[in-house]
Amino acid sequence: MEQKGVQLDRETFSCSICLDLLKDPVTLPCGHSYCMECIKVHWDGQDGTGVYSCPQCRQDFIPRPVLDINTMLAALVEELKKTGLQAAPADHCYAGPEDVACDVCTGRKLKAVKSCLFCLASYCEKHLQPHYDVAPLKKHKLVNPSKKLQENICSLHDEVMKMFCRTDLQIICYLCSVDEHKDHDTVSAAAERTERQRELEGSRGNVQQKIQDRQKDVKLLQQEVEDINQSAEKTLEGNEKLFTQLMSLLQERSRDVKQEVRSQQETQVSRVKELQEKLEQEIAELKRKDAELEQLSHTEDHNEFLHNYPSVSALSEPTDSSSIHIRPLTYFQDVTAAVSEVRDKLQQVLDEEWKKISVSVNEVDVLLSQPGPKTRAGFLRYSQEITQDPNTAYRYLLLSDGNRKVTVMIQNQSYSDHPDRFSICYQVLSRESLTGRCYFEVEMRGRRVEVAVAYKNINRTGGGMESRFGFNNKSWSLNCSNNSLWYNNIKTPVSDPPPSRVGVYLDHSAGTLSFYSVSETMTLLHRVQTTFTQPLHVGFRFLFVSVGSTAEFCKLK
Repeated sequence: MEQKGVQLDRETFSCSICLDLLKDPVTLPCGHSYCMECIKVHWDGQDGTGVYSCPQCRQDFIPRPVLDINTMLAALVEELKKTGLQAAPADHCYAGPEDVACDVCTGRKLKAVKSCLFCLASYCEKHLQPHYDVAPLKKHKLVNPSKKLQENICSLHDEVMKMFCRTDLQIICYLCSVDEHKDHDTVSAAAERTERQRELEGSRGNVQQKIQDRQKDVKLLQQEVEDINQSAEKTLEGNEKLFTQLMSLLQERSRDVKQEVRSQQETQVSRVKELQEKLEQEIAELKRKDAELEQLSHTEDHNEFLHNYPSVSALSEPTDSSSIHIRPLTYFQDVTAAVSEVRDKLQQVLDEEWKKISVSVNEVDVLLSQPGPKTRAGFLRYSQEITQDPNTAYRYLLLSDGNRKVTVMIQNQSYSDHPDRFSICYQVLSRESLTGRCYFEVEMRGRRVEVAVAYKNINRTGGGMESRFGFNNKSWSLNCSNNSLWYNNIKTPVSDPPPSRVGVYLDHSAGTLSFYSVSETMTLLHRVQTTFTQPLHVGFRFLFVSVGSTAEFCKLK
């Protein structure tokens, strides 16, 4: 209770101008008290008007009152100071550079808590109190502190602007409505606000409905992402099982072939060894017979020789060896040839079926961005003129027609040395880089011509995979001779054989690279879906034996 009383005294014996404890207090005829210096400074600002008012109740005094120190009030303030009463409000109550300051405070100003649209002034909590206590002030419109109160004053008439001209869509004062805006459609600002408020609520309703619609769309897309991921995982899991079964079947057939070969090997080896043993027995018998014949040949008794000769000279029927044919390393060649034939047929089936699989995969296309063109006229909107960079061309490639055409030559073109030049591969890269959406067409003539896109930092030296278009992770190449697209040394069959003219459409930000057959219609050959990390350049690649082959950027209208 004692603390509450002290708080009441602090508020009661504080100057409503400086908000500090009263110093040399004086009391006006209306009963409000102020510091002598504070009220003098306040009235000095009103000297030009001849009317002097109380800062709190706004009561006017004519002439300027003569002020004397209220000795009783001064004595009470001194007694209150002895109780430890704080002399000033906390620093956080004072207005900073970003705050709206109280217009009544003198010296260091406090933060305003409200602005009055009628008075066109801002007040701290202390100076705002009359707007809650005085009946005429209670009707004033109070708003949150505003630094733009003076914008409500007409620059022509120095009046508060409370009218709105619908003809000129301008806020005006009353004098403007009978002068510059005479005969215009004018209403009070409050009436215009009421009408515009209704429109605003309607707009908010539309915006909130769109927010709800977009939130539903976001949820649908989130669900779509989950469905795509689940479908992909389920497909990969199912395909993994199918390929496992396929590999298991191949392994089973491999075991069958191995078992039959081993069985036949055992049978044939057994037959050969049986014949070998028989022949070895005959050799032993023949050697024994040869020994007997040799012994008989040394017999001196003619009668004994003639008596024994018939039995010794008789030979048993020899084994027929004319059917023995030696075929080193060729006994099971037919088996190898048969397995090779199966492999080739399986490869053919896989290639043919892979086209269907690839098309099925590429048909899965959830387009979150603006869809790509559907007609050639639509593609031509994104056509871009492209030329090849002579500093990148292999020495046996001739550039002509403004560097739009490339021809494989038999003669060295004597290009100067340059770090960007391909040193071994028959390749060239464009001068222009491709980003965003762009489209171009290439006319190709001859054997083994490839059109590619690649990052600029692709290797230029050596003939290995790091330099060849399509054989690394920095380039994509459409091979028009074997109907395939190559990336990172992986071959993907295209849906149809590429014609002599190929259209290429790039949507860099969407990560799509599409190759089209250009004739009477646009036929999609293959679409790459990836994430491009750098600008792309267009490249041509030729087989080294393709002398005379050409690739040329078409002029598009």
